[in-house]
Amino acid sequence: MENEVCESGLDPGKVADVGEVDDDGRPKRTGTLWTASAHIITAVIGSGVLSLAWCVAQLGWVVGVATLLIFACITLYTSNLLADCYRSPGTGKRNYTYMNVVKANLGGRMNIACGLAQQANLNGLVVGYTITAAISMVAIRRSNCFHEKGHQALCQFSSKPYMIGIGALEIILSQMRNIEELWWLSVIATITSFGYSSIGAGLALATIVSGHGKRTTVTGIEVGPGLTAAQKMWRMFTAFGDIAIAYTYTPVLIEVQDTIKSSEPENKVMKKANILSVSATTVFYMMCACFGYAAFGNYAHGNMLTGFGFYEPFWLIDLANIFIVLHLVGAYQVMAQPVFGTVESCIKRRWPESKFVNKEYPVKIGHKSLNFSINFLRLTWRSMYVVVATLVAIALPYFNDVLALLGAVSYWPLTVYFPVTMYIARKKINRGTVKWFALQLLTLVSLLLAMVAACGSIEGFGEALRIFKPSLVEE
Repeated sequence: MENEVCESGLDPGKVADVGEVDDDGRPKRTGTLWTASAHIITAVIGSGVLSLAWCVAQLGWVVGVATLLIFACITLYTSNLLADCYRSPGTGKRNYTYMNVVKANLGGRMNIACGLAQQANLNGLVVGYTITAAISMVAIRRSNCFHEKGHQALCQFSSKPYMIGIGALEIILSQMRNIEELWWLSVIATITSFGYSSIGAGLALATIVSGHGKRTTVTGIEVGPGLTAAQKMWRMFTAFGDIAIAYTYTPVLIEVQDTIKSSEPENKVMKKANILSVSATTVFYMMCACFGYAAFGNYAHGNMLTGFGFYEPFWLIDLANIFIVLHLVGAYQVMAQPVFGTVESCIKRRWPESKFVNKEYPVKIGHKSLNFSINFLRLTWRSMYVVVATLVAIALPYFNDVLALLGAVSYWPLTVYFPVTMYIARKKINRGTVKWFALQLLTLVSLLLAMVAACGSIEGFGEALRIFKPSLVEE
């Protein structure tokens, strides 16, 4: 029972008023289709959308566009399967985390494997978002420097002070108790994600319309001087991985579903949110990928925004980078909150009488109480977590290559294997039937794609490692 509660994220120290509880005694949920969609879009649309033009440049028009659509369909299908697993079969009991869902449906030790993959993915993303947000802040400063001093100016700035600033902001935001209280941050992050995607796609479209689009090919960048056949293959592998990871949000799907109020079955609302979110995401992905490739051709940049000369028009590039920073600040919290909840629920179960662990201190302005409280466990543990994540980001500026590897490794089990396996178990699909073979084929193809993506990530990490010098002090 103790392990079950720890995995669930249940907060035994929090008691709600009578009439304000759900069917399991926890505080009544208030999430809706729109807040769930905002959380999903915040999690799924990262600044990686700006690399999709590069991905299509490696794969070409046919394979690149087809890959985007295939991964969208896979993600939508398996996410809907996972949404149906939220309540335990037979009992209808709510499961508050992905690990609990796996344990309730598959039993045994499968939840441990799920937990390892989920935690590696979430913690890796937190560090990666810190690095990426800092890079965008440096890009703003560089763009202003080039604009003021000319394109020949040496505009080189350290990203480390910005990482520290982002860490300080995340310490404050992490004091919110859970994802549900951060719905407003997810709304802001969703709006800004559409903002910088639209700016990138708009500038690329303007380049095409003005007649300055570069040469594209059906098969993408061609083997020749400066590109060997092996390099082409590794780049294609990396592109597959980048596109797969760009659609991944299942590590937080159950935690998001657990915020939806129960006036309508949660799985039905979640499926609508999945459709809405994946559809909107795919539209923006296709715009950025296709317009970006048509504008910059086979030599599209890894970050589409850097392809517009020396950060011109500077004010619009600045706005896009501001949007990226705001989005990643929100995405950081969406990814970190499940980690916070898992650790804190275990600690509260272990020390249920401790005031340090369980007592909430409401924050007041004058005689008016705010909808916010301080908990000393939350204050100390979450602050320490953010500090450590920030130090890792500072010490390992090439962590994004490691993150790509973690994403490739965790994509298959979290997005495909567990949802499909739980669906087969719940529906009692007989081995050897047409549907069983179709689901196993989906699992196998996804595994092969994940392995290919992992190989590309390892190759990229090896290249970065050859020039990497770990340091906490800027040279």
